[in-house]
Amino acid sequence: MKKIDKLIITSYIGPFIVAFGVALFVLVMQFLWLYIDEIAGKGVNILTMMELIGYMSISTFPMALPIAVLIASVMVYGNMAERYELSSIKSAGVSLLRSMVGLMFVAAGIALFSYVCSDFIIPIANLKFKSRLYDIRRQKPALTIEKGVFNEDFRQFAIRVGDKEADGETIRNVMIEDQSSLGRLRFSQILADSGQMFTTRDKHFFVMNLFRGIQYQEPSNSGPQTQAKYPFIRTKFKSWTKVWDMKEFEMTATDEGRFKSGRSQLSMTQLRQSMDSLSKVIDAAKQALADDLLASLKKKPVKPTPVAAPEPAPVPPPVTTKAASSTAFRKKIKKISNIGPTVQASSQPTAESAAGASLPRQKIDKPLNEYAKFEETFPPNVRASLMMDAANRARGAFTIMESREMQIANRRKEQVKTGYELYSKYSFALVCFVFLFIGAPMGAIIRKGGFGYPILVSIIFFVIFIVLSITSRKFAELYYMTPFWAAMVPCFVMAPIGAYFTYKAMNDSGMFSTDRLDRILFRLRNKWQKKTPQTTTLSS
Repeated sequence: MKKIDKLIITSYIGPFIVAFGVALFVLVMQFLWLYIDEIAGKGVNILTMMELIGYMSISTFPMALPIAVLIASVMVYGNMAERYELSSIKSAGVSLLRSMVGLMFVAAGIALFSYVCSDFIIPIANLKFKSRLYDIRRQKPALTIEKGVFNEDFRQFAIRVGDKEADGETIRNVMIEDQSSLGRLRFSQILADSGQMFTTRDKHFFVMNLFRGIQYQEPSNSGPQTQAKYPFIRTKFKSWTKVWDMKEFEMTATDEGRFKSGRSQLSMTQLRQSMDSLSKVIDAAKQALADDLLASLKKKPVKPTPVAAPEPAPVPPPVTTKAASSTAFRKKIKKISNIGPTVQASSQPTAESAAGASLPRQKIDKPLNEYAKFEETFPPNVRASLMMDAANRARGAFTIMESREMQIANRRKEQVKTGYELYSKYSFALVCFVFLFIGAPMGAIIRKGGFGYPILVSIIFFVIFIVLSITSRKFAELYYMTPFWAAMVPCFVMAPIGAYFTYKAMNDSGMFSTDRLDRILFRLRNKWQKKTPQTTTLSS
């Protein structure tokens, strides 16, 4: 490694760490606000909260790394250009592209780290985060007994405190309604003038000592002796103690296996296996759809019930079409419709026809293409039953087809989302390398260091990348693009931009010259001054 590479890399490490920390903090806070309503008020300790934030931070690495590379690249080359160090490097015969060789290896290492995180670390972090968040959601809110408010945190107990002293333990005008003995007691209530409440040192029990009170109880009449009468019980006491177990307020760990099926909790190998499984499921659903339709066509129809034969309908005039009386066509039609060419028509099906075929047969005395409708090949007294049976079959086949199509559509959408989840891991790793060729040339062009212009420029390009990612993902879900191209389009769009900026910076070409804008503003100002009337002042 040459000294210039060592100098640029050491200058790059500091801004990269700072930019990565800032980006990680912003992204974590963005996601944390989505769940703050579910976490607040649950009495979650600081260690659990730090664990949850740690898992969330790891899951945001693929998004924080590219923006850190971009900001650090703009800052380093902007500082070098502002202090004319980049001009000195170029005057020594070292091109801009040669000065970026050291950072290319650094960016490649960052891209490799992003890939490793996406494949191995982030699925585990997402699994831990989902399970821990589920535990927090199930946990009861922290026990808070306020004065004048009924508290029902303890199961089957309602507690109301009329007043509470400043020490937080002394209470007055206490009412407790006990619903734990509803099968044995119809009514159970405790009223006390004063009392004391506290939690044991090990935080396992909540104790309430009441003084000078009355307990009211009314036995229930349920049971074998429903007509028996029981007295209303009123018990006075000087001191009464009740202990509640605090286990129901403790957070219990959930089995993590129930969350392993999510896409964000799968590695790349598992995502590929999931895509293959979904492809097989889709193929099987398509084959099942075809089998259902074929089975509905081959299904043996139910023998129609003959109806009263109406007056014979007039024979329709022959259709003047070209005769198509090929033997294969006749055999195909006869096989589908079970029409026999030699059986005489009758108003009632004969015993022979009923036993030998599922449909009555009628003599065909003219080519089939000369009939106006296919139903005319059957006796008039069974046509209504046949039409009803055909309509029922059509409705059943249509319902089955809709169900199968919905199943196929859901599986296809799941396959697209799984494919995008897989290829986006490659995309976020590749863009770490692409952003180097956008940030370094932009820093050399704008010639500004610090956190002002670099952050502004970096945010613009990162927002463009995120917008492209979201748009391409929507296109993939609408089946306009494949998941691979949807994930790679942002990188393929940003790569030519980086190449163009690198070319301009290597040739010291001006990109943001304001000379033309200054000339336009100067002309507009001159025209405005000519139109404005000149006012003169007379001196006496």
